Amino acid sequence: MSSTPPDRWTLTYLVPGMSCEHCEAAVIEEVGKVAGVAAVDVDLDTKLVRIAGSDVDSAAVAAAIDEAGYDALPSEAAR
Repeated sequence: MSSTPPDRWTLTYLVPGMSCEHCEAAVIEEVGKVAGVAAVDVDLDTKLVRIAGSDVDSAAVAAAIDEAGYDALPSEAAR
């Protein structure tokens, strides 16, 4: 995954259960495994997870966040 922020985020999710750096790392690790994901950004203050990539399956991303132990709500914010 790239550490350079993309010009545009593809998907944004609200993940209200995240509260610490461990949460952030778990979500980044699981979402990073999803096909097509190029970058993942987690903002613990806003509880937003932003994903960039091509042909990323939103259901697969939600399942990856669930696998990390958190509920994901699709969000139109900060896209």
